[in-house]
Amino acid sequence: MDFFETVTTLRAIRRLKPDPIPESALRQIMDAAICAPSGGNRQGWSFLVVRDAAKRKRLGALYHEAWGELTKLPYYAGAAKEPPESPAGKMLASARHLGEHIGEAPVLILACIALDPGARATVTTGASVYPAVQNILLAARALGIGSCITTIHKYRDEQVKELLGIPADIETAALIPLGYPLGKFGRPPRRPVREVTFADRWGQAF
Repeated sequence: MDFFETVTTLRAIRRLKPDPIPESALRQIMDAAICAPSGGNRQGWSFLVVRDAAKRKRLGALYHEAWGELTKLPYYAGAAKEPPESPAGKMLASARHLGEHIGEAPVLILACIALDPGARATVTTGASVYPAVQNILLAARALGIGSCITTIHKYRDEQVKELLGIPADIETAALIPLGYPLGKFGRPPRRPVREVTFADRWGQAF
């Protein structure tokens, strides 16, 4: 695919078919992941590709529990009051579907990062894993495979780590379901560039 077509049609695909993803496609996706830049070229990331049906089912159950907690937060509680056809209503329906069916996705990838012992946690701690996550999403899109990034599993982080044998000192930075889409790719609804981009000084139009 043309790069800009790939980027501008990369939307969160939360409704996925259970059809298996070819091994060759998975290897392409993971090769794209490890080509991402990382701070100091340290490459402190690791990726756990989960295809085992029993483990996916258990992850799905844990995710569903976490989703139930998330819906109590103000943003999601507010979205639940919006009309079903509104942007917020559509987002909520899509997220709810994922919450109920993520364990049925044929592949679940956990992006993990090793942090420096004793390092002070900030917004940038471990951030080098996220370019790799974006490469996973982009590579999947280029191959016609749907995906999205979620972190709701963190509500059940201890159980997830126990299920998959992840060491306690490794952070699970993102959970990425992969599957062929039930819906369509397309440009996502976004605020225009002029509203979110400034030139040289905060608030000055770009």
